[in-house]
Amino acid sequence: MKIFKKKSTQKVSSGEAAVFSASRSHDVYEPFDSSMEHWEKELYDRLRYTVPVIDAAISKIVRLTGGYKIQCRDESMQEIMDCFSGEIPVGLTGHSIQSFTDSFLESLLTYGNAVGEMLVDSETMQLTALYNGDPSKIAVLPGNSPELPVYCIKNSDGKLKTIEKPQLILFSALNPPPGKTMGISILRGLPALSSVLMKIYRCIGQNYERAGNVRYAVTYKPTGDISEKAFTKDRAMQIAKEWSDGMNAAKNGDIRDFVAVGDVDIKVIGADNQLFDTEVPVRQILEQLIAKLSVPPFLLGLNWSTTERMSSQQADILTSELEYYRRLLTPVIRKIAVAFLRLQGSDSDVDIIWDNINLQDETALAEARLKNAQAVLIEQQIKNNNNNEI
Repeated sequence: MKIFKKKSTQKVSSGEAAVFSASRSHDVYEPFDSSMEHWEKELYDRLRYTVPVIDAAISKIVRLTGGYKIQCRDESMQEIMDCFSGEIPVGLTGHSIQSFTDSFLESLLTYGNAVGEMLVDSETMQLTALYNGDPSKIAVLPGNSPELPVYCIKNSDGKLKTIEKPQLILFSALNPPPGKTMGISILRGLPALSSVLMKIYRCIGQNYERAGNVRYAVTYKPTGDISEKAFTKDRAMQIAKEWSDGMNAAKNGDIRDFVAVGDVDIKVIGADNQLFDTEVPVRQILEQLIAKLSVPPFLLGLNWSTTERMSSQQADILTSELEYYRRLLTPVIRKIAVAFLRLQGSDSDVDIIWDNINLQDETALAEARLKNAQAVLIEQQIKNNNNNEI
Protein backbone atom coordinates (compact mmCIF):
# COMPACT_ATOMS: atom_id res chain seq x y z
CA MET A 1 0.00 0.00 0.00
CA LYS A 2 1.40 3.35 -1.05
CA ILE A 3 1.24 6.15 1.51
CA PHE A 4 2.07 8.96 -0.86
CA LYS A 5 0.12 9.05 -4.09
CA LYS A 6 1.47 10.65 -7.21
CA LYS A 7 -0.05 14.06 -7.76
CA SER A 8 -1.96 14.62 -10.96
CA THR A 9 -0.36 17.15 -13.27
CA GLN A 10 -2.07 19.89 -15.19
CA LYS A 11 -0.70 22.19 -17.84
CA VAL A 12 -0.40 25.86 -17.03
CA SER A 13 -1.61 28.23 -19.69
CA SER A 14 0.68 30.80 -21.22
CA GLY A 15 -1.13 33.55 -19.32
CA GLU A 16 -0.04 32.04 -16.02
CA ALA A 17 3.64 31.38 -16.74
CA ALA A 18 6.33 32.87 -18.93
CA VAL A 19 9.87 31.96 -20.00
CA PHE A 20 12.58 34.39 -18.97
CA SER A 21 16.16 33.24 -19.56
CA ALA A 22 15.85 29.45 -19.42
CA SER A 23 13.36 26.90 -20.62
CA ARG A 24 10.64 26.01 -18.18
CA SER A 25 8.58 22.84 -17.99
CA HIS A 26 4.91 23.62 -18.62
CA ASP A 27 3.52 20.42 -17.11
CA VAL A 28 3.92 21.71 -13.54
CA TYR A 29 0.58 22.21 -11.84
CA GLU A 30 1.85 24.73 -9.31
CA PRO A 31 5.44 25.91 -8.80
CA PHE A 32 6.84 25.00 -5.40
CA ASP A 33 7.74 28.58 -4.53
CA SER A 34 4.62 30.25 -5.95
CA SER A 35 2.46 30.01 -2.86
CA MET A 36 2.51 29.50 0.88
CA GLU A 37 1.41 26.13 2.23
CA HIS A 38 -1.58 26.10 4.57
CA TRP A 39 0.28 24.08 7.19
CA GLU A 40 2.91 26.82 7.42
CA LYS A 41 0.28 29.37 8.40
CA GLU A 42 -1.15 27.04 11.05
CA LEU A 43 2.35 26.36 12.39
CA TYR A 44 3.20 30.04 12.79
CA ASP A 45 -0.21 30.82 14.29
CA ARG A 46 0.24 28.06 16.85
CA LEU A 47 3.77 29.25 17.57
CA ARG A 48 2.53 32.74 18.48
CA TYR A 49 -0.28 31.23 20.53
CA THR A 50 1.91 28.89 22.59
CA VAL A 51 4.95 31.16 23.12
CA PRO A 52 3.85 34.57 24.47
CA VAL A 53 7.33 36.08 24.02
CA ILE A 54 7.10 35.63 20.25
CA ASP A 55 3.63 37.16 20.09
CA ALA A 56 4.71 40.10 22.25
CA ALA A 57 7.82 40.72 20.13
CA ILE A 58 5.86 40.84 16.85
CA SER A 59 3.21 43.11 18.37
CA LYS A 60 5.88 45.49 19.67
CA ILE A 61 7.63 45.60 16.29
CA VAL A 62 4.34 46.56 14.63
CA ARG A 63 3.69 49.33 17.16
CA LEU A 64 7.28 50.61 17.18
CA THR A 65 7.28 50.92 13.40
CA GLY A 66 5.28 54.06 14.04
CA GLY A 67 2.87 56.19 12.12
CA TYR A 68 3.15 58.18 8.93
CA LYS A 69 1.48 60.88 6.89
CA ILE A 70 0.64 60.82 3.20
CA GLN A 71 1.67 64.17 1.76
CA CYS A 72 0.27 65.14 -1.64
CA ARG A 73 2.46 67.19 -3.91
CA ASP A 74 -0.72 68.90 -5.07
CA GLU A 75 -1.73 70.91 -2.00
CA SER A 76 -5.35 71.18 -3.17
CA MET A 77 -5.74 67.39 -2.72
CA GLN A 78 -4.18 67.26 0.76
CA GLU A 79 -7.41 67.72 2.71
CA ILE A 80 -9.18 65.03 0.67
CA MET A 81 -6.22 62.69 1.16
CA ASP A 82 -6.20 63.25 4.94
CA CYS A 83 -9.91 62.45 5.13
CA PHE A 84 -9.47 59.33 2.99
CA SER A 85 -6.46 57.99 4.91
CA GLY A 86 -8.20 58.39 8.26
CA GLU A 87 -11.67 57.09 7.39
CA ILE A 88 -11.23 54.39 4.72
CA PRO A 89 -12.91 51.15 5.96
CA VAL A 90 -10.62 48.18 6.53
CA GLY A 91 -12.38 44.83 6.68
CA LEU A 92 -15.49 44.74 8.83
CA THR A 93 -14.33 46.70 11.87
CA GLY A 94 -11.21 48.73 11.04
CA HIS A 95 -10.73 52.22 9.65
CA SER A 96 -7.74 54.17 8.28
CA ILE A 97 -4.79 53.15 6.15
CA GLN A 98 -2.72 52.87 9.34
CA SER A 99 -4.99 50.06 10.54
CA PHE A 100 -4.53 48.28 7.21
CA THR A 101 -0.74 48.58 7.21
CA ASP A 102 -0.52 47.39 10.83
CA SER A 103 -2.30 44.15 9.91
CA PHE A 104 -0.30 43.99 6.68
CA LEU A 105 3.02 44.23 8.56
CA GLU A 106 1.92 41.70 11.19
CA SER A 107 1.11 39.21 8.43
CA LEU A 108 4.41 39.98 6.71
CA LEU A 109 6.41 39.27 9.88
CA THR A 110 4.46 36.19 10.92
CA TYR A 111 4.08 34.41 7.58
CA GLY A 112 6.75 36.08 5.45
CA ASN A 113 4.07 37.26 3.02
CA ALA A 114 1.23 39.76 3.17
CA VAL A 115 -1.61 40.34 0.75
CA GLY A 116 -4.34 42.94 0.59
CA GLU A 117 -6.89 44.23 -1.87
CA MET A 118 -8.26 47.61 -2.84
CA LEU A 119 -12.05 47.44 -3.26
CA VAL A 120 -13.43 49.75 -5.96
CA ASP A 121 -17.15 50.45 -6.40
CA SER A 122 -18.15 49.44 -9.93
CA GLU A 123 -20.78 52.20 -10.13
CA THR A 124 -18.98 55.21 -8.64
CA MET A 125 -15.47 53.99 -9.57
CA GLN A 126 -14.19 55.12 -6.17
CA LEU A 127 -11.88 53.35 -3.75
CA THR A 128 -14.31 52.36 -1.01
CA ALA A 129 -12.44 49.92 1.27
CA LEU A 130 -9.27 47.95 1.94
CA TYR A 131 -9.08 44.27 2.80
CA ASN A 132 -6.34 42.16 4.43
CA GLY A 133 -6.25 38.71 2.86
CA ASP A 134 -4.97 35.28 3.83
CA PRO A 135 -1.48 34.82 2.31
CA SER A 136 -1.87 31.04 2.27
CA LYS A 137 -4.71 31.31 -0.26
CA ILE A 138 -2.82 33.22 -2.93
CA ALA A 139 -0.21 32.12 -5.44
CA VAL A 140 2.14 34.45 -7.31
CA LEU A 141 3.26 33.36 -10.78
CA PRO A 142 5.53 35.14 -13.27
CA GLY A 143 3.70 37.13 -15.91
CA ASN A 144 4.68 38.49 -19.30
CA SER A 145 7.20 40.78 -17.62
CA PRO A 146 8.87 40.76 -14.19
CA GLU A 147 6.95 43.84 -13.01
CA LEU A 148 3.57 42.29 -13.89
CA PRO A 149 3.10 39.12 -11.79
CA VAL A 150 0.04 36.94 -12.09
CA TYR A 151 -1.97 36.56 -8.87
CA CYS A 152 -4.06 33.43 -8.43
CA ILE A 153 -6.52 32.31 -5.77
CA LYS A 154 -6.43 28.76 -4.44
CA ASN A 155 -9.80 27.03 -4.59
CA SER A 156 -10.88 24.39 -2.10
CA ASP A 157 -9.91 21.66 -4.57
CA GLY A 158 -6.38 23.04 -4.91
CA LYS A 159 -6.83 24.53 -8.37
CA LEU A 160 -5.71 28.04 -9.16
CA LYS A 161 -7.99 30.78 -10.42
CA THR A 162 -6.39 33.86 -11.94
CA ILE A 163 -7.41 37.19 -10.41
CA GLU A 164 -8.93 39.40 -13.10
CA LYS A 165 -7.72 42.75 -11.73
CA PRO A 166 -4.18 42.26 -10.40
CA GLN A 167 -3.66 46.04 -10.25
CA LEU A 168 -5.91 46.10 -7.18
CA ILE A 169 -3.83 43.50 -5.31
CA LEU A 170 -1.31 44.60 -2.68
CA PHE A 171 1.39 41.98 -2.12
CA SER A 172 4.72 42.04 -0.34
CA ALA A 173 7.25 39.33 0.53
CA LEU A 174 9.85 39.38 3.31
CA ASN A 175 13.37 38.39 2.23
CA PRO A 176 12.40 36.14 -0.69
CA PRO A 177 15.27 33.84 -1.76
CA PRO A 178 16.78 34.49 -5.20
CA GLY A 179 14.55 33.17 -7.96
CA LYS A 180 11.52 32.77 -5.70
CA THR A 181 8.44 34.90 -5.19
CA MET A 182 7.37 33.96 -1.66
CA GLY A 183 9.05 35.42 1.39
CA ILE A 184 10.41 33.87 4.57
CA SER A 185 8.85 34.38 7.99
CA ILE A 186 11.01 35.77 10.80
CA LEU A 187 9.73 32.79 12.81
CA ARG A 188 11.45 30.33 10.52
CA GLY A 189 13.74 28.09 12.55
CA LEU A 190 11.98 28.83 15.83
CA PRO A 191 9.55 25.86 16.03
CA ALA A 192 12.34 23.48 17.11
CA LEU A 193 13.54 25.81 19.86
CA SER A 194 9.99 26.59 20.90
CA SER A 195 9.12 22.90 21.21
CA VAL A 196 12.06 22.42 23.61
CA LEU A 197 10.99 25.49 25.59
CA MET A 198 7.41 24.23 25.87
CA LYS A 199 8.66 20.80 27.01
CA ILE A 200 10.56 22.49 29.84
CA TYR A 201 7.51 24.52 30.86
CA ARG A 202 5.32 21.43 30.64
CA CYS A 203 7.69 19.51 32.91
CA ILE A 204 7.74 22.41 35.37
CA GLY A 205 3.95 22.35 35.47
CA GLN A 206 3.83 18.59 35.99
CA ASN A 207 6.43 18.74 38.75
CA TYR A 208 4.48 21.43 40.58
CA GLU A 209 1.30 19.42 40.20
CA ARG A 210 3.06 16.50 41.87
CA ALA A 211 5.22 18.27 44.45
CA GLY A 212 4.04 21.86 44.48
CA ASN A 213 0.56 21.02 45.73
CA VAL A 214 1.44 19.90 49.25
CA ARG A 215 0.30 16.39 50.10
CA TYR A 216 0.82 14.56 53.37
CA ALA A 217 1.80 11.02 54.24
CA VAL A 218 0.21 9.96 57.54
CA THR A 219 1.84 6.77 58.80
CA TYR A 220 0.55 4.84 61.78
CA LYS A 221 3.07 2.45 63.35
CA PRO A 222 1.48 0.00 65.78
CA THR A 223 3.51 -1.37 68.67
CA GLY A 224 4.21 -5.02 69.30
CA ASP A 225 1.23 -5.35 71.64
CA ILE A 226 -1.10 -8.13 70.45
CA SER A 227 -4.24 -6.23 71.46
CA GLU A 228 -3.13 -3.16 69.47
CA LYS A 229 -2.33 -5.25 66.40
CA ALA A 230 -5.85 -6.64 66.43
CA PHE A 231 -7.32 -3.15 65.91
CA THR A 232 -4.64 -1.81 63.55
CA LYS A 233 -6.98 -1.61 60.57
CA ASP A 234 -9.75 0.11 62.52
CA ARG A 235 -7.37 2.69 63.99
CA ALA A 236 -5.79 3.38 60.57
CA MET A 237 -9.24 3.97 59.07
CA GLN A 238 -10.19 6.25 61.96
CA ILE A 239 -6.95 8.25 61.59
CA ALA A 240 -7.56 8.59 57.85
CA LYS A 241 -11.15 9.77 58.42
CA GLU A 242 -10.20 12.34 61.05
CA TRP A 243 -7.32 13.64 58.95
CA SER A 244 -9.55 13.98 55.90
CA ASP A 245 -12.23 15.77 57.94
CA GLY A 246 -9.62 18.17 59.31
CA MET A 247 -8.32 19.00 55.82
CA ASN A 248 -11.85 19.56 54.46
CA ALA A 249 -12.77 21.75 57.43
CA ALA A 250 -9.78 23.97 56.69
CA LYS A 251 -11.32 24.84 53.30
CA ASN A 252 -14.22 26.47 55.14
CA GLY A 253 -11.97 28.33 57.58
CA ASP A 254 -12.42 25.87 60.45
CA ILE A 255 -8.98 25.03 61.84
CA ARG A 256 -8.81 21.71 63.68
CA ASP A 257 -5.96 20.08 65.56
CA PHE A 258 -5.11 16.45 64.87
CA VAL A 259 -4.73 14.42 68.06
CA ALA A 260 -3.67 10.79 67.88
CA VAL A 261 -2.59 8.13 70.35
CA GLY A 262 0.37 5.99 69.48
CA ASP A 263 3.19 6.35 67.00
CA VAL A 264 1.79 8.50 64.17
CA ASP A 265 4.21 10.08 61.71
CA ILE A 266 3.12 12.96 59.42
CA LYS A 267 5.40 14.07 56.59
CA VAL A 268 5.06 16.19 53.46
CA ILE A 269 5.39 14.06 50.33
CA GLY A 270 8.39 15.17 48.27
CA ALA A 271 9.78 17.52 50.92
CA ASP A 272 13.21 15.91 50.64
CA ASN A 273 13.31 16.22 46.84
CA GLN A 274 14.55 19.21 44.84
CA LEU A 275 13.12 20.57 41.59
CA PHE A 276 15.45 20.89 38.63
CA ASP A 277 16.92 24.34 38.02
CA THR A 278 15.48 25.41 34.65
CA GLU A 279 16.70 29.02 34.65
CA VAL A 280 19.81 28.36 32.55
CA PRO A 281 18.25 26.28 29.74
CA VAL A 282 15.19 28.53 29.54
CA ARG A 283 17.36 31.63 29.26
CA GLN A 284 19.55 30.04 26.59
CA ILE A 285 16.51 29.24 24.46
CA LEU A 286 14.98 32.67 25.03
CA GLU A 287 18.26 34.27 23.94
CA GLN A 288 17.99 32.42 20.63
CA LEU A 289 14.39 33.54 20.18
CA ILE A 290 15.17 37.17 21.01
CA ALA A 291 18.19 37.19 18.68
CA LYS A 292 15.98 35.98 15.84
CA LEU A 293 13.29 38.58 16.52
CA SER A 294 15.81 41.45 16.97
CA VAL A 295 13.94 42.92 19.93
CA PRO A 296 15.90 44.11 23.00
CA PRO A 297 15.11 41.94 26.04
CA PHE A 298 14.15 44.89 28.24
CA LEU A 299 11.27 45.72 25.86
CA LEU A 300 9.78 42.29 26.59
CA GLY A 301 10.11 42.52 30.37
CA LEU A 302 13.16 40.25 30.55
CA ASN A 303 15.40 41.61 33.31
CA TRP A 304 18.73 40.38 32.04
CA SER A 305 21.90 42.09 33.26
CA THR A 306 22.81 44.55 30.50
CA THR A 307 24.79 47.72 30.77
CA GLU A 308 23.43 51.07 29.64
CA ARG A 309 25.84 50.97 26.70
CA MET A 310 24.51 47.60 25.53
CA SER A 311 20.90 48.76 25.85
CA SER A 312 21.69 51.78 23.67
CA GLN A 313 23.30 49.60 21.01
CA GLN A 314 20.33 47.21 21.06
CA ALA A 315 17.99 50.16 20.54
CA ASP A 316 20.07 51.28 17.55
CA ILE A 317 19.88 47.79 16.04
CA LEU A 318 16.12 47.73 16.48
CA THR A 319 15.89 51.16 14.84
CA SER A 320 17.63 49.81 11.73
CA GLU A 321 15.22 46.86 11.68
CA LEU A 322 12.23 49.20 11.88
CA GLU A 323 13.64 51.31 9.04
CA TYR A 324 13.83 48.16 6.91
CA TYR A 325 10.19 47.31 7.57
CA ARG A 326 9.23 50.87 6.71
CA ARG A 327 10.93 50.49 3.33
CA LEU A 328 8.74 47.44 2.69
CA LEU A 329 5.54 49.26 3.63
CA THR A 330 6.22 52.52 1.79
CA PRO A 331 5.50 51.15 -1.75
CA VAL A 332 2.25 49.60 -0.50
CA ILE A 333 1.09 52.87 1.09
CA ARG A 334 2.08 54.82 -1.99
CA LYS A 335 0.19 52.44 -4.29
CA ILE A 336 -3.00 52.94 -2.27
CA ALA A 337 -2.65 56.72 -2.21
CA VAL A 338 -1.84 57.01 -5.93
CA ALA A 339 -4.77 54.74 -6.83
CA PHE A 340 -7.10 56.94 -4.80
CA LEU A 341 -5.82 60.11 -6.49
CA ARG A 342 -6.15 58.61 -9.97
CA LEU A 343 -9.75 57.60 -9.27
CA GLN A 344 -10.32 61.18 -8.09
CA GLY A 345 -9.06 62.46 -11.44
CA SER A 346 -5.79 63.84 -10.08
CA ASP A 347 -2.35 63.11 -11.52
CA SER A 348 -0.56 64.26 -8.37
CA ASP A 349 2.12 62.17 -6.74
CA VAL A 350 2.58 61.57 -3.01
CA ASP A 351 5.37 61.35 -0.44
CA ILE A 352 5.23 59.12 2.65
CA ILE A 353 6.47 61.04 5.70
CA TRP A 354 7.21 58.67 8.59
CA ASP A 355 7.30 59.68 12.23
CA ASN A 356 10.70 59.79 13.89
CA ILE A 357 11.76 56.60 15.64
CA ASN A 358 12.79 57.53 19.17
CA LEU A 359 14.02 54.64 21.31
CA GLN A 360 16.67 56.62 23.14
CA ASP A 361 16.51 58.10 26.61
CA GLU A 362 15.05 61.63 26.53
CA THR A 363 17.61 62.79 29.09
CA ALA A 364 20.49 61.60 26.92
CA LEU A 365 18.99 63.30 23.88
CA ALA A 366 18.54 66.56 25.80
CA GLU A 367 22.17 66.44 26.98
CA ALA A 368 23.33 65.82 23.42
CA ARG A 369 21.35 68.81 22.15
CA LEU A 370 22.78 70.98 24.95
CA LYS A 371 26.35 69.99 24.12
CA ASN A 372 25.78 70.61 20.41
CA ALA A 373 24.35 74.05 21.17
CA GLN A 374 27.33 74.86 23.41
CA ALA A 375 29.73 73.70 20.69
CA VAL A 376 28.02 75.92 18.10
CA LEU A 377 28.17 78.88 20.51
CA ILE A 378 31.89 78.38 21.19
CA GLU A 379 32.64 78.08 17.47
CA GLN A 380 30.70 81.28 16.82
CA GLN A 381 32.61 83.13 19.57
CA ILE A 382 35.97 81.98 18.18
CA LYS A 383 34.93 83.10 14.72
CA ASN A 384 33.89 86.54 16.00
CA ASN A 385 37.17 86.96 17.91
CA ASN A 386 39.17 86.14 14.79
CA ASN A 387 37.20 88.68 12.79
CA ASN A 388 37.82 91.37 15.42
CA GLU A 389 41.56 90.72 15.40
CA ILE A 390 41.68 91.10 11.65
